Amino acid sequence: MKIDDISSPELHDDLRNQLCSQIESSIKDIEKHVPATAALPDSFSTYLRRTLSQLNSLSPFPNSLKLHIWKLSYRLWNACVDLSNYNVAGIQKHHEEHAKLRQVSADLLFLAADVCGIPSPAFKSASFFYKTGLIWHDLRKFELANYCFEKASDLLSKVDITNVSEYEEKKLLLDLNIARSRTAWEVSDRNLAIALLSRSKNVLFAFADNYKSLANQYLMFGKAMLSKNEVSGVNEALKLMNEALELCERGLTVVKRTGETLALKELRSKTLRFLGASHLQRDEFESVLKCVKVLRDGEKDQHPSLSVLAMKAWLGLGRFGEAEKELRGMVVDKGIPEGVWVSAVESYFQVVGAAGAPAVKGVFLGLLGRCHVSADAAIRVVNKVIGDPAGGGEEARLRANVVSDLVSDDRILTLLNGDDASKERTAMHALLWNCAAEHFRSKDLQTSADIFEKSMLYVPSNIESRNLRAKGFRVLCLCYMGLSQLDRAQEYINEAEKLEPNIASAFLKFKIYLQKNECDGAITQVQALPSCLDFTTEFLSLAAHEAIACHCLPVAVSSLSLLLNFYSTGKQMPITEVVVFRTLVTILAQDPQNDSDILKQMKRAHSRLREMSAEIFFGKGEIGRRERNWFSVNAWNSGVKTGQENQYAICAEFFRLASEFYGASIDEEKEGNHVMVCKSLIMTVSAIISDEKLKTNTLLENEVKEAISLLDRAGKMLMSSSTEYDKLEAIIEPNFLFVHTWCAFDLHSRLDDTGSQQLLLIKRFANSKCCNPKHLLQIGIDASQGPSSNHEVAIFALSTCLSTLLALPSPDYASVALIVRKLVSLRSIHGVDTNDDATMETYKQAYRIMVGLKEGEYPVEEAKWLSMTAWNRAAVPVRMGHMDEAKRWMSMGLELANKVPGMQAYRSCMEDFIAGFEKKLSGA
Repeated sequence: MKIDDISSPELHDDLRNQLCSQIESSIKDIEKHVPATAALPDSFSTYLRRTLSQLNSLSPFPNSLKLHIWKLSYRLWNACVDLSNYNVAGIQKHHEEHAKLRQVSADLLFLAADVCGIPSPAFKSASFFYKTGLIWHDLRKFELANYCFEKASDLLSKVDITNVSEYEEKKLLLDLNIARSRTAWEVSDRNLAIALLSRSKNVLFAFADNYKSLANQYLMFGKAMLSKNEVSGVNEALKLMNEALELCERGLTVVKRTGETLALKELRSKTLRFLGASHLQRDEFESVLKCVKVLRDGEKDQHPSLSVLAMKAWLGLGRFGEAEKELRGMVVDKGIPEGVWVSAVESYFQVVGAAGAPAVKGVFLGLLGRCHVSADAAIRVVNKVIGDPAGGGEEARLRANVVSDLVSDDRILTLLNGDDASKERTAMHALLWNCAAEHFRSKDLQTSADIFEKSMLYVPSNIESRNLRAKGFRVLCLCYMGLSQLDRAQEYINEAEKLEPNIASAFLKFKIYLQKNECDGAITQVQALPSCLDFTTEFLSLAAHEAIACHCLPVAVSSLSLLLNFYSTGKQMPITEVVVFRTLVTILAQDPQNDSDILKQMKRAHSRLREMSAEIFFGKGEIGRRERNWFSVNAWNSGVKTGQENQYAICAEFFRLASEFYGASIDEEKEGNHVMVCKSLIMTVSAIISDEKLKTNTLLENEVKEAISLLDRAGKMLMSSSTEYDKLEAIIEPNFLFVHTWCAFDLHSRLDDTGSQQLLLIKRFANSKCCNPKHLLQIGIDASQGPSSNHEVAIFALSTCLSTLLALPSPDYASVALIVRKLVSLRSIHGVDTNDDATMETYKQAYRIMVGLKEGEYPVEEAKWLSMTAWNRAAVPVRMGHMDEAKRWMSMGLELANKVPGMQAYRSCMEDFIAGFEKKLSGA
């Protein structure tokens, strides 16, 4: 059964009483609740609201019940007041539940708003709704707040304002309008908010507090509009602040009490200051100065913001002198708070820029002299003076100079020197460090060094800060290195190394030695780098690059040589070992006197090649082949160079290394460049023999055998490429085959029982197409001389050479004459007796060669020599009585003399002697 269906008055009364009892019981529970032990449960408000709804359906109520409801409402309200006194901060749910209970209390009182016997019940009910609305407003529940304020407004709308006499009731009329206006403002209903404030002007009742409250609310709205920094907002803010100013002026004409007047004057001054700020935002600088003048004329104690407003207005008008006066005036006024003058300094510097830096410095140091300045203020001022140093320029340099003077002042140093200012000291150091770093990046090294030095003033000299101090010394070293003040840079890096002996300090010392061109010191420093605890091999590579850039090649060589020592340890290296070797050899090659050092590094590379493998050392694929070819070619070229300089011992070693490098196979190659291996081996042996002849030493037997083995190796490689000796010319140049043959002959001549082998070697070479007369001539001459001469080889080589020359269309008769002389000499020396037919045959061959030649075509002196020696050969047979033999040699000499121009006298004597000789023989 529904309550509405109950028509009996008795039942209505019972239900009302029952519901009131339930409400009272809930209120008792609320009164007993202790907020400190548990949060306020939401069951209270929910139950009370449901019960209130049921009770409301049973209206109208008798006056006695209304009085009871009135009492219950006040009990619930007072319980809420007690709960709020516990002030459970930070619990939103608790505060919302408290507001709900207040709402129930206000609604409960509203049921009995027309009770008889209580004065002004509508005002009291409206007061409950007003206060509840304020709570909802604070909780930002603006819809609920507006509901309460509208309920209160409806209750008071029925009241005749002219009959209101109590102060609290009069004030409620104004406060309610202001509260409704604030809520409307929060939900962006600005028109209603302004309308409600305008409506409030009718309920001021000539009270100072009312004028102050309404003017203050206009000011608050104006400040809110001003903070949005919009053109339309600034205009609206001006209107609202003018309303506030007008209310203050009206209030001052109405109110006569001194205390009330002072409060309105203070609000008027505050409004004027914000009016000045509004004009400042609109760049209405003249209006700002008018506001400041009014305030200064009307107040004994000047507000700190007036100097700031005036200074900014003068700055806006471009009158920097007046602005500076205002700024300096702050130094004299001890009442200006620190935050105000710091803000003024920032504003002044922002407009005037670097040109105002000296003035800022003077103001700040003046403030330091007259009052206590906080460390935070000092940091703010320094930060503002520094500005943005990125990009450098004259302005940034001027700012930095002022900063340098500021931060080195003893008063600032003292200010930031205490233990309680460690955070600010760190911040100051960071500011100066970043400023100096920007100047460093802009290449303004002098300014950078100056600021870095000043930053060191803010680094404590304790153990904890030693790394930071070392870092500062290192960066100062860099600055002075850039300025070429190397002695000063060395002083700083020495200090850094004392504090923190690490690789960075050691490397900077190395760079200073380089820039001083002190190679010995740089080399010593490089060798000390690996002893640093944080050393990495990248620093040796970097040291080599730095040395090359400074054209200090011995230092680069030392760095790379030291770097090579780390490859055998298996460490991770920045670059491959072969690249280091190649770079090292390239550097050494720039000095022509470094042949022995190049050889040393080449041998070292070859040793590493043998320890590893060609693919690991050189690399795989095309890269590996290029590296191998580089070492091979450079070893070959070095061998050629040293050979041309008669350094045959080094030359031989270079060619030996070239053969090893050329022979390295990559990517499963069966063999390397075998032709170049052969050439290198041949040149190695040739250099060994040349060195022996240059030094007039004699090779030991084991050295001879080793050289022969090298030639045999080359010969086997050649023959593996061609089964026919005649086809080798397509593989290797004839000159190399000759050198191979000549060297082999020379070496075999030093061993016993190798004569037949030598002859076989020369015959094989003579029968090849690679052979030419000059080669045979050289072999013949060498075979005919020295302690290891071989006359068989010599005669064969010379005879073959002679035949080859004569077969030419235009023989070289000088060479022919030389060969003939050599053959005559050899056959004379090694003949059995004087009746050597072979020797006679040589003379006859020479005669036949001369027959038909033009005069002088055959060397005359050689022809004379042949004629005279043939004639002189007859002497021995004559003494021995071999007359026929003697006559044969005399005839040979005469025949040769007939072919030689200029021997006419000799021929006559010869002919006469032969005639007398024959006559003597006939007489006998």
